[in-house]
Amino acid sequence: MLVTSLYSDMKFTLPSLILLVVVFISSCVSPRVLEDMKKKNERCDEENTSLREDNIELSTKNNELGAKLEDYNKILKALERDTTLLGSSLGKMTKNYDQINDLYELLLQKNKELLSGNQSQTTNLMSKLQETERDLQKREDEIRLMEKALNAKKSDLERTQMELKEREARVNELEQIINDKDEAVRALKDKVSAALRGFEDKGLKVEEKNGKVYVSLEAKLLFASGSIDVDSQGKDALLKLAKVLEESSDVNILVEGHTDVDKLSGGGAIKDNWDLSVLRATSVVKIIKENSTIDPNRITAAGRGEHAPVDAEDSDEAKKKNRRIEVILTPKLDELFKILEGN
Repeated sequence: MLVTSLYSDMKFTLPSLILLVVVFISSCVSPRVLEDMKKKNERCDEENTSLREDNIELSTKNNELGAKLEDYNKILKALERDTTLLGSSLGKMTKNYDQINDLYELLLQKNKELLSGNQSQTTNLMSKLQETERDLQKREDEIRLMEKALNAKKSDLERTQMELKEREARVNELEQIINDKDEAVRALKDKVSAALRGFEDKGLKVEEKNGKVYVSLEAKLLFASGSIDVDSQGKDALLKLAKVLEESSDVNILVEGHTDVDKLSGGGAIKDNWDLSVLRATSVVKIIKENSTIDPNRITAAGRGEHAPVDAEDSDEAKKKNRRIEVILTPKLDELFKILEGN
């Protein structure tokens, strides 16, 4: 019952599941509890994978919107050039139409004057008059077609301008949300740094990268050698961190345990570095959870053993850096995903 209470609200990775299998088998835990733990571990992996895919999808869609915006600008410029050319052509056709119409009126007048004159001249004038009428009708038809084409271009231009404004609004909204999230991450880093001031020279480091805040605590600040129990100094640092995280409800919390490459010696429940990293991560999570009002759904515990070192050198200094707990704070991107789904 004690083991079940300690881990019922946590998410586990594959290594943590292996540990629990070993521990639970030795404690005669039921298969149903093992299956529950396995499902929680799978959900943790899926959420981590989903977050990486979401970040990639966000960058891709933002680039696509930028490319579409550039295409619409090119279409807009082409439509503006076509509209200018059509307007100029329409003006010339209208001027020609007025000249032909004046000529037509003049011919009508001459025709009246010559009705009493030579019949051949009258026939010639009538022929010219009919030809002029046909030409005039042709020009009128051309003008109507030009006006129709111009109106169509104007409609296309207005529609394109409207679509362009909508796209610009979406891009601006996306950029604003991203900027807000970046500002929130910077503000969160400042809050965490201020809350943990005084621990920097004891193996604690706070930094911002990839849109997240990383709080790295060396193992010596939290645990005795080979232990999974947080000491008083480490608990003090975690309580200060939990106080900040209580006020940041839109941030997800991932606690990762890391070890060096040295193999563990001796028996007991902790068989290897995977076991040690997972159990240390869960110890940190339990302290944060039990001493704050943070929603457990926001917290994930994971162990990575010696497989994610910050320093690959085989030296005592490198090993000291690699033995650590990393608390990774990731802002939720619900608003951004809603806009992308709307597009």
